[in-house]
Amino acid sequence: MNYIFLDNGFEEIEAITTIDLLRRADIPVTTVSVTGNPMVLGAHDIAVEADGLIADIDFSDADMLILPGGATHLERCVALCELLQEHNAKDKLIAAICAAPSVLGRLGLLEGKQATCYPGFESFLGDSYVDGLVVESKNIITAKGPGLSADFAFCLIEKLAGADVADRVYDAAQY
Repeated sequence: MNYIFLDNGFEEIEAITTIDLLRRADIPVTTVSVTGNPMVLGAHDIAVEADGLIADIDFSDADMLILPGGATHLERCVALCELLQEHNAKDKLIAAICAAPSVLGRLGLLEGKQATCYPGFESFLGDSYVDGLVVESKNIITAKGPGLSADFAFCLIEKLAGADVADRVYDAAQY
């Protein structure tokens, strides 16, 4: 299972595009609210009802943890921070786009890895920062910003299901 974490202020295009394309690839993805409320309000006032609350989900089956940007306060959720650290310690996949890689940087999860982020958040990545669009480094996948949402999602599809599946969804989406 793959999980995408939503906090108030999340970038809708980054979350919804990723969810949509993963599901088109038949890759299971569960939306998780870190707010304590299943209804989460995006940065552009689009309300999304998450599949579940972080406190109610058993993440032992997690293949990938995904952080959309916009909500730069995801690190305020202690349960999410602990989950990210445990997942990283097992070298399991973590993906973050836009401002969200700053959360990984603040948690020290980017040491010895490369990552990219939205302009203005580079300092949170420290020596890990590289000026790329979508960057894969060990178990971490990062992308620069909203305009790269589809590229980010296709990278995740390829990582989780292979290039053939990514190509099939890519063609079907007319991307």
